[in-house]
Amino acid sequence: MSLRILLLGSGGREHALAWKLAQSGLLEHLYVCPGNGGTDQLPKTSNVSNVPPNDFKRLVEFAVKNEINLVVPGPEQPLVDGIESCFRKVGIPVFGPTALAARMEGSKAFSKSFMARHSIPTAKFQTFESSRINEAITYVQTCGHKVVLKASGLAAGKGVLIPETTEDAIAGLKEIMVDNVFGSAGSEVVIEELLTGPEISVLALSDGYTIVPLPVAQDHKRIGDGDVGLNTGGMGAYAPAPIASPAILEQIMKESLRPTIDGMRKDGFPFVGLLFTGFMLTPSGPRVLEYNVRFGDPETQALMLLLSGGTDLAAILHACAEHRLDSIPISFRDGYAVSIVLASNGYPGNYPKGKKIEVGELPPTIDVVIFHAGTNKSGDDIVTSGGRVLAVTAYASTLQEALDAAYKGVDNISFEGKTFRRDIGHRALGPNAKLAPASLTYAQAGVSVDAGNLLVERIKPFVHSTRRKGTDAEIGGFGGVFDLKAINYRDPVLISGTDGVGTKLRVAVDAGIHDLVGIDLVAMSVNDLLVQGAEPLYFLDYYGCSRLEVDVATEVIKGIAEGCRQAGCALIGGETAEMPGMYQEGDYDLAGFAVGAVERDLMLPRPDIVAGDVLLGIASSGLHSNGFSLVRKIFTIASLDYASPCPWNEGVSFGRTLLEPTRIYINQVLPVAQAGLLKGMSHITGGGFIENIPRVLPRDLGCYIDASTWSLPPVFRFLMKHGRVEPLEMARTFNNGIGMVVIVGSDMADRAIGALRKQGGGEVYRIGKVTAKRGVEMRDLQNWS
Repeated sequence: MSLRILLLGSGGREHALAWKLAQSGLLEHLYVCPGNGGTDQLPKTSNVSNVPPNDFKRLVEFAVKNEINLVVPGPEQPLVDGIESCFRKVGIPVFGPTALAARMEGSKAFSKSFMARHSIPTAKFQTFESSRINEAITYVQTCGHKVVLKASGLAAGKGVLIPETTEDAIAGLKEIMVDNVFGSAGSEVVIEELLTGPEISVLALSDGYTIVPLPVAQDHKRIGDGDVGLNTGGMGAYAPAPIASPAILEQIMKESLRPTIDGMRKDGFPFVGLLFTGFMLTPSGPRVLEYNVRFGDPETQALMLLLSGGTDLAAILHACAEHRLDSIPISFRDGYAVSIVLASNGYPGNYPKGKKIEVGELPPTIDVVIFHAGTNKSGDDIVTSGGRVLAVTAYASTLQEALDAAYKGVDNISFEGKTFRRDIGHRALGPNAKLAPASLTYAQAGVSVDAGNLLVERIKPFVHSTRRKGTDAEIGGFGGVFDLKAINYRDPVLISGTDGVGTKLRVAVDAGIHDLVGIDLVAMSVNDLLVQGAEPLYFLDYYGCSRLEVDVATEVIKGIAEGCRQAGCALIGGETAEMPGMYQEGDYDLAGFAVGAVERDLMLPRPDIVAGDVLLGIASSGLHSNGFSLVRKIFTIASLDYASPCPWNEGVSFGRTLLEPTRIYINQVLPVAQAGLLKGMSHITGGGFIENIPRVLPRDLGCYIDASTWSLPPVFRFLMKHGRVEPLEMARTFNNGIGMVVIVGSDMADRAIGALRKQGGGEVYRIGKVTAKRGVEMRDLQNWS
């Protein structure tokens, strides 16, 4: 398809985006509102000067009239003000976040709270409304560390103060909270711990799921050489920054970017657009300084020169807006790009306008592009109209060559009051460039011993609640202890089982519900012990992850303890493995190991199972823990969302319904087995009826199952319908409402049914018989259709 794009903004960032967009083979026409003296010189590009860029209603009318099919807001203000929803209402996609997602830049207090909630590494902080200035002053006097003061709202990149002393901090608080030097942006203040180390800028494309980081940049905020003077919007940038090693980038992706994108989606405001994250590379690892929800300026000017010639920016932005970023190839040129800002005299304070700009001939041998920022046309002339006027940007195979080329470009431009820095790139080329940390710690490798210790303390009460005769369920030693003599078995045989939860974990992670899969983990193992007649005695768990999120792990192990209580076994130990690089950020894996005991003469299955014996089915609680790969495939094909309401379970989401824990059958079935009423049992797990029932039958026997003897629960009917799954495939994949099958003699069937119902738990049905023909015959499957 051809694209007609509306780009909003008037700075150097917008000129750079327009320059790259104009090279797209998909572009039919590009409109820039309001644009500047450089944007309307591009091919297939027009400035829009008759529509105010903050008048969303007129912008929408313009877009509809001109058949715009993609809107790209450049600055942050329209995104924070909700421009995305205005265009979405008329069916025009926007490369940019919703107003809810744009709060990540619009409110530093909100973004810091988000980081804390999702365990994203950042500085210690406290937030204070302007009415709490006395509390804020007390905090800076007693916090015990140097601070940074940040106006919570938008302040054009200038709402940050770095006081040298406590007295300076108090004065800065008064400036922001009383004198309102940053206007309404300072109605709330974030006080952060001062971090030290080099800063980097990571700009990453996202469609809400996929993340594609661009080359890491470093910018220069201060007006003067040597990083002195007032803060500005940015006086220059270069990329890629040599200090950002592949290992650092991997750590940033796993610890910060992936949790951010996943966390925003889970919190109900998925991010679409360009997430620009500032990092401080501290001795303890990368720490997030702030989020921006749009392209950076002047980083964008350099980055556009690094996109390869075959990379289509218009296709990328459109794919992000349509949530299919993973379908678009993106590649970068080897080498470096540098952008040097030319500013008006007096910037970032007051400055004159209307100064004529003259550009000389640039040598044809250098790759230099001049991006306009604060410029306008005045007759045949281009004149200054802003604080940052031009960004001279160059590309070369080395950083030094790119700097040399850019400064040659600077020398060929003249206007009255031209101001620029002469030391862009000094961090990468100076004597202290790229110095490695003096020493490494285990924490820098991604493993937190402190987090592990905190988890142990949090879960001790849950573990202790599972104590039973034979063990006190204490953890923290090298191994769990169980006293077999204490349970008074005559001639015990130990039975062990191990299992996991499969891809049900994926649903738990995506739905953000973690307190139920622990019950599943226990159920899968203890139900397997039960089919051999065993009483579960104790349980051990394994929890593996890339980075230990203590809150999540606590919820999981809380569920494991609940499963143990339901099964009557003790949780006597486990392993928590934090393994950076082994799992995707935010993912975890589970495994469980259970041990039970049974008197030798009560072991199941018994050898006297014969044709004619009756099969009783005990109801499941839902899907239990098998078949979730097919469930997830059905949800993907049908474009279903785990957060959506479940149509047959009012007030409950799909995710919560699918995660209903596996029924633990110990209390209902074990007493009946110990009474000698059962000949055998089959736990209906992966493979359904077809694969599991034959495991308990003698080799020469089979069975039939009559599907009309119980009602197929709604969740299975839903999966059949939306996945167009055949009934026989359902029978070999899911439990279909029967989680445990028990085999009884025909003369004992009524007694066994009565005993099972008396114990409570799942409903009991007569579902079939043992036959002399091998295999499982499914009868009356048409009842499921």
